[in-house]
Amino acid sequence: MNEQQQIEERLWDYIDGLSSAEEKSVVEQLIAGNREWQVKHRELLEAHQLISASELEVPSMRFTKNVMDEIARHHVAPATNSYINKNIIRGIGAFFLLMIVGFLVYVLGQGQFHWSEYHSNNPGTIPLLSQYGKSLGNNLDKFNWGRVFNNAYVNVFIGINMIIGLTLLDMYLRRRREKEKDSGAHT
Repeated sequence: MNEQQQIEERLWDYIDGLSSAEEKSVVEQLIAGNREWQVKHRELLEAHQLISASELEVPSMRFTKNVMDEIARHHVAPATNSYINKNIIRGIGAFFLLMIVGFLVYVLGQGQFHWSEYHSNNPGTIPLLSQYGKSLGNNLDKFNWGRVFNNAYVNVFIGINMIIGLTLLDMYLRRRREKEKDSGAHT
């Protein structure tokens, strides 16, 4: 607090009669001996007299009712569930699902898997699960992940999908928590 505010507070307490007897005598001495305190005391006394002389307006008995009636007359925005088209949301979800499938096709189509070799050498086997009798773990060890994830576009795509996925998860968990809170409040 600066000095002016402290002076005003002490003077208001003095004018309102809230200060102790000791504080009153100190303030009276300051008013008598300090020009700045005298000017501020005079200003605050005038403001106090104006406030006490004027009668404060009392709101009508129906004030609250009138305000609520006025609010009710205006159109309140509906909940988002009523004006957001669910088909648009489904379309956005389908788009991102298609993008993820496209990414998987891109990864598998990088030329690291030779599908014709798997089929011709081991008929009736699933290529990803068996390569010349070896396990899936050995196949994944041979897979060149740097070739897939060294592309800037792939990294940006994965990052955007991670952010969107985490945002959707957060929204889902928040709604679920609100529903649980609402159902707990109603019981």
